[in-house]
Amino acid sequence: MTGIGEFDRVLGGGVVPGSLILVGGDPGIGKSTLLLQVANVLAERHGRVLYVSGEESTQQIKLRADRLSVAADELFLLSETDIDLIEGQVAASQPQFLIIDSIQTVYTPGIESAPGTVSQVRECTARLMRLAKATHLPVFLVGHVTKEGNLAGPRVLEHMVDTVLYFEGDRHQAFKVLRAVKNRFGSTDELGIFEMRDSGLTEIANPSEIFLSERPMQVPGSVVIAALEGTRPLLVEVQALASPAYFGTPRRVAAGIDYNRMCLIVAVLEKRLGLGLGARDVYLSIAGGVRVTEPAADLGVAVSIASSFFDAPVDPTTVFIGEVGLAGEVRAVQQIDRRLNEAARLGFTRAIVAERQAVKSGAPRGGLRVVGVETAHQAVDLVLGNGQETHE
Repeated sequence: MTGIGEFDRVLGGGVVPGSLILVGGDPGIGKSTLLLQVANVLAERHGRVLYVSGEESTQQIKLRADRLSVAADELFLLSETDIDLIEGQVAASQPQFLIIDSIQTVYTPGIESAPGTVSQVRECTARLMRLAKATHLPVFLVGHVTKEGNLAGPRVLEHMVDTVLYFEGDRHQAFKVLRAVKNRFGSTDELGIFEMRDSGLTEIANPSEIFLSERPMQVPGSVVIAALEGTRPLLVEVQALASPAYFGTPRRVAAGIDYNRMCLIVAVLEKRLGLGLGARDVYLSIAGGVRVTEPAADLGVAVSIASSFFDAPVDPTTVFIGEVGLAGEVRAVQQIDRRLNEAARLGFTRAIVAERQAVKSGAPRGGLRVVGVETAHQAVDLVLGNGQETHE
C-alpha cells in the first residue's frame, strides 16, 4: 500500500514487488507532482526511495518539494539520464522504490541515437525491467504522450511494463483522473480522482458530491446519471444543448462521452421518438471533466437531449440508469444496486431504470423510488410529459 488511497485503488490494492509501472499523461497535467507525493509517502512508510529526474535539476525538484511539503528523510533525488550511472546509484543506495522521470530522457551510451528514440526507449526500459525483476524493486516510469494522446515511443513499451496508468483531465480544471489501461495485478476498471490545489494533489473520497456541487437546477438539458467506474458508483451531470442548425449540415459535438454513441442515441431519438434533430445542432458534455464510457449513460443522454429539444427542465432529484438499444428499448445494466445506493445516499428521490431491474430492485431505498420504463419514449414522456410511473 502506498498510503494514497486513490492511487492504491487504481493499482489494484498497492504496489507489487518487482513491478514496472508506467504513468502517462499530457504535459503539465501533474504526473511529476503525483509521483513526488507518492515518493514522499513511500519514503515515510516503507523505506528509501530514489527519485531520478532527467528533466529537472535537484534544485528545481527541491522547490516543488517545498511547495508540496515533501520532506521525507529517506527520499533521495538524482538528476541523471545515463542508465549506467542510474543502475550504479541503485546498487550503491539500495532503495526500496525507484522513480524515473521520464523514460524518454534516459539513454544508454551503447546505442548511438538520441534519448527518446525508439531504440533508446526500448533498451532502457528493458534494462529497468530486468533490474526490477532481479531485485524485486518496484520501478515507476513517467512517460510522455503524443498530441493524439498515446504514449510516446515504441508500442512495445506498453507491453513490457506490468501496469500502464493514464493521468487525465483538462489542464484548466482542478479535477484530475487516474485510470489504468493495463494492469497485470488488478482491474483496469478502477478510477482515482484528485483535485489539484496549491499544496499539491488531494484525494477526492466522495467524487459524486463534488461533481454535482455546481449543478444548475431546473435548466433544460441537465440530468444526472449513475455511472460505474470499477467498483465505484459515480453520479455525474450530463448537459445537452439542441439548437437550430443554420449552416445546412447539423453539428454533433461530444465532450466526455463517445461521439459515435451520442450519434447513435440521436438517431434513436429521431426514429423512435420523432424528434426533429436533423435540423438541430446537438452539443453534449459530461460536467466536471470526467469521461464516461459505459452504455448505462444512454438513458440519461437521451433524456437530456430531449429536455433541451423541448426546452423543458427535468426534476433535479431524478437519476437515470439504463442502456438504450436501436429499437428504443431500455436495457438492464450491471451492478444496479451500487448505483441506486449511491443515489439514495446523495438524496435523490427517483431513479428511472429498465423495467426488469425496477421489478427486481424491491422496496424503496430510503427516500429513493425506483421507476421502471421499457422504452426511451416512455422515459421522456414520464419526466417531460404526462407519463405514468409503472413501478415504485
